[in-house]
Order: sequence, then C-alpha cells, then structure tokens
Amino acid sequence: MQFRSLIGGRWWEGGRATVNENPSDLDDPVGTAYEADAEAVHAAVNAAAAAAPAWGLSGPQQRFDVLDRAGSEILARREELGRLLAREEGKTLPEAIGEVGRAGQIFKFFAGEALRQGGQVLDSVRPGVGVEVRREPLGVVGLITPWNFPIAIPAWKVAPALAYGSAVVLKPAERVPGSAWALADILHRSGLPEGVFNLVLARGSVVGPILVERPEVAAISFTGSEGVGRRLAADCGLRLKKLQLEMGGKNPLLVLDDADLDQAVNCAIQGAFYSTGQRCTASSRLIVTAGLAERFAAALRAATEKLVVGHALEAGTQIGPVVDGVQLESVERELELARQDGARLICGGQRVVRATQGHFLQPALLEVTRPGMRADRVEVFGPVATLAVVKDYEAGLALANDTEFGLAAGICTTSLKHAQHFKRHAQAGMVMVNLPTAGVDYHVPFGGRKGSSFGPREQGAAAAEFYTTVKTAYQCA
Repeated sequence: MQFRSLIGGRWWEGGRATVNENPSDLDDPVGTAYEADAEAVHAAVNAAAAAAPAWGLSGPQQRFDVLDRAGSEILARREELGRLLAREEGKTLPEAIGEVGRAGQIFKFFAGEALRQGGQVLDSVRPGVGVEVRREPLGVVGLITPWNFPIAIPAWKVAPALAYGSAVVLKPAERVPGSAWALADILHRSGLPEGVFNLVLARGSVVGPILVERPEVAAISFTGSEGVGRRLAADCGLRLKKLQLEMGGKNPLLVLDDADLDQAVNCAIQGAFYSTGQRCTASSRLIVTAGLAERFAAALRAATEKLVVGHALEAGTQIGPVVDGVQLESVERELELARQDGARLICGGQRVVRATQGHFLQPALLEVTRPGMRADRVEVFGPVATLAVVKDYEAGLALANDTEFGLAAGICTTSLKHAQHFKRHAQAGMVMVNLPTAGVDYHVPFGGRKGSSFGPREQGAAAAEFYTTVKTAYQCA
C-alpha cells in the first residue's frame, strides 16, 4: 500500500519513501509512506485557508451529511480498518477493531452536534436593544496526533473541527501513516469541498513551526509528549494563538482493603498493560493499602505472568508488541534506571521470542519502596507498572496525588464513603471507581489537570469550547 498526503483535494506526489513497519512481524511491512516537505505543508495551509470561509458558512445539514457518511463507512469497514491499525500500531486485533468502531461513533456523534448547535437571543439591559450570542468557527485549525490511537484521536479532533465549520490540516504521527491515510481517503469521498480537510504526512519538526508561524492557522490541538507540548505553549502564547494540549499521564489506581480482589486485579491488569501500556490513561502506578497488600500482590503477579504476548493479529494474544524498536529500547532503559534507583522487579520486563520477528516485551511489575522514585515519576509509555504499599486510605490518596500529572485516577473499593471522597479529592481530570483508568466515553469531556492537559477539554459537547469562538451582537430595535 502507498500512503500519501491529501492537499487541496488531491493526493500529493513525490516525497521521500519510508517503510511503514509492522511491529508484530518486521518481515511483513504494512506499506510505503511518502514524506511531505515544507512546501507541501504550506500548500495544505493555503488550501485550508481558501476553503475555510465557505465551509464556515455552510449549513448544518451539509456538515451532518459529510460526517454521518464518514462515520457510516468507518463502522462498515471496522474489521478491515482494524486489521490495518493492528498491523501498523501493534495493538491486538480486538482492541484495534474497537478503536475503529469508536472513531466511527465519534463522527456520528459530531454529525449530530452539527445539527444541535444553538445560541441565545436576549433582551439587553438597555431598552430597545437586542442581543444575540452565537458560536462561530475558528477558520483553520492545525491538528497534531500521536501514534498510540492512530484513528480514534484523529477522529476526535477532526470531527468537531469539521462539525463546527473549521478547515483542517492534520499531521499524524510518523509511525502510523496508514490509519490516517485511510481516514483521509474516507473523508475525501464523503462530500467535503476541496481543501476543507488536508492530511500532511511529514515530520513534526517540519509541520509544527509552520502551523505556529502561519497567521492563517487560528488554533492548534496537540496530543503528545509534555516536552513538545510546553514548547508549543510558549510559541503559541507569543502569537496569542489558541492552543489545546493533551500530554502525559502517570495515573494511579488505589486499591483499598475492602476492595473485591478479583475486580481490583482485573482493573489493574487492563488499565496498566492492555494496549501494551501505550495509553496516556494507563494506570502505571498501583497503590494498595496494607491489609490487602500481600494477597493483591500475589494475585497481580500471577495474572501478569499469565498474560499472552504475541502477534497482534493472532487469536488469544492479549498484549501486542511495543510500537517500534526505538520505543522498546526506551522502555528497557527506563526499567534499568528504575532498578538502579532501588525499584525491585517483581516479574516480567524481558523480551519475548515469537515465531515472527517483532518488538515483544513481557509486561513488567516493579515494587517501589519510597515516594519520589523515578519509576513513579517518569511516564514509560509501555507495559510497565509500579506497586506501592501504603498504611491506609489517607496515605494512598496523598501518594496518588503526588505527581506532576493529573489525567486519570482510579480507586477500587466497596466503601461509598471512600469512593465519594476520592472522586472529589483526586487531583485528576477523570476519575474511575471500580473500573480501569484506561477507558473513556466519546460523548463526555476528556482531559486532565497539572502537566497532563492545557486549554479546553476534548470530546463531547465540551469540544465546542475549543473549536469555536463566541460572538456577542447588539442591535437597536
């Protein structure tokens, strides 16, 4: 397969060819991606800027039809697209199909939002004056998406941007061009006017500065590392450019003495290790109170050691490969640094040999013995979790909040008192009770606090806050 950029309604020719690797089988590449250059990125911005005014004035029915058509095709092709996603990103086929299904649902939801947009007509405090309040599109938005959810995250940025009337320049992660190309192909045939949606398969070092510097780009939405996010915040701040950031997470799951043991272990395993731990919402910090600690640790270790690591497309695989060799080495380096810092390896952490050559790693569980250890501070972004024992709920809550991140937090307990208190006092944007931290709905806000997020929330009706601007109009009767 060949994956190219879509600019101004045409597939961009040329560019440096790069192999799209299959992390489950290095001898079975997914396809060839053609890397766009700065000229192509500028062309994409120009195309979006030319198309934005007419799209911004388009009717809600037109927007609904485009988004609904795209969502229907995504859902109809979920198994085909899921297989493509699993091959290039490495998550298991059931997870990949589920992600594609979610992308389709997101487009369907925002198709409805295109029809549900409202405003206010008010009487002024001054006699004889009327007031109208409405939301209007931004114009051109730049969207930068990561590799770990290669179709769902583009969907939850692209769909609201289009629904609320903005034109788009999408830059996906270099590791996963296929899923973004498939989405672009669907949108290309959905009835969108040329230039309203543009895909640029280019390096972040090329795209980022152009999106920041071009005045036609009114806003940027970025999901990725905290370091890049902070640089974008500084650069966009200087230009007064609207910015939305979703960055890292080091999410705690607190397990209390009264928790259902099987349920708690299931929440920990799914939250920490599924999707190979490559989720910003992964519960990579497991905290258990002393009364249940011994039983929980034993059950957690047994469950971790039983996890089946293998080819993403093979039936029975629970944990697919790490996305590529660079990320695998990064995870292994963090494991070694954690051990040097005093963390004890309970189980896992070794490479796994399978019939195909791939980036397979057995999920690792580390015991941490003091607050502030590196393993509890740095986001590994792989199948690695830490386990800490605390005296009681109060100590567990304090440790859960002892992080520079604040995306998600979870608690396992049968105590309504502790559940309610945790929901109120956990310093996170999303809180789960007796559920894995890595699992959210598309129709409600997504986002965190502290170093995890910046700017308005994503998803659901909250997306309008970022993708629109408010206008207040006065008129004399």
